[in-house]
Amino acid sequence: MSLLAVGTVAFDDIETPFGRAEMVVGGAATYITLAASYFTKDLKIVSVIGDDFPEEELDYLRSRGVNLEGLQVRKGERSFFWSGRYHNNLNDRDTLDTQLNVLGDFDPVLPESYRNVDYLMLGNLTPAIQKKVIQQLNRRPKLIALDTMNFWMNTAMESLLEVLKMIDVLVINDEEARQLSGEHSLVKAADAIHHMGPKYLVIKKGEHGALLFEGGNIFFAPALPLAEVFDPTGAGDTFAGGFIGYLAKTEDLSFENMKRAVIYGSAMASFCVEKFSIERLKGLSNKEIKERIAAFVELVNFDADLEF
Repeated sequence: MSLLAVGTVAFDDIETPFGRAEMVVGGAATYITLAASYFTKDLKIVSVIGDDFPEEELDYLRSRGVNLEGLQVRKGERSFFWSGRYHNNLNDRDTLDTQLNVLGDFDPVLPESYRNVDYLMLGNLTPAIQKKVIQQLNRRPKLIALDTMNFWMNTAMESLLEVLKMIDVLVINDEEARQLSGEHSLVKAADAIHHMGPKYLVIKKGEHGALLFEGGNIFFAPALPLAEVFDPTGAGDTFAGGFIGYLAKTEDLSFENMKRAVIYGSAMASFCVEKFSIERLKGLSNKEIKERIAAFVELVNFDADLEF
């Protein structure tokens, strides 16, 4: 099944307690498509870059089955750039620099070959851009998922509420869920957000796992304890890519399969954090992914004693 990812393709400068990586490849759409490419090969991307973006990195995306017809390349301009420093706990970070560059006036245009996609993953961009992408489709995809952040809740809430009515799955973190809903309890927050439009809500909790809500159904997936975590950048987008990539592969949108998709997304995110940038997502084997999934299963598998 075809999957379209919309988001940034960018450069990052990243500093963590374990080192620094300068001018490395990042961006939501990059992480989403690379993670999804391990499950489905009909991938499309809508984004914008300058002519400073390395051709070899674009070639690698193509080698993973990513169609780049919707990737705008601006001659003589620079790609989006973000720089950040993570604290020792790797959960908190300081943004040191953000340069919108080509993203400042990005106007997404869907090629005709993109307008009948089966699955759509809207990465973190302005709600107006996310809405414009949906409006260019010839038909409604089987599933539309969206990521957003506190900044848009603070600056574009009305527009965000409009686009939430058009989607099926919202993927946000716990802080964002509380702000969006006005509820401290995540259960109450999920109920409030369901009434805004999304049938499914995925709440990412970083090293504490992820929650999936659908009506009265709740599923919790733990994060896999890792011996080494080098760089959390892109982990949330990698999760989203693994999540929707697995759904596109299986074509099963039941709650039970959504639970599996959360585990597959969590597994892909666990690879992402093991190296800087997208390096760990390159060249993964099916064996590695299956072993990582098995580790998640083992982590939560037990026989309950109901005769105590």
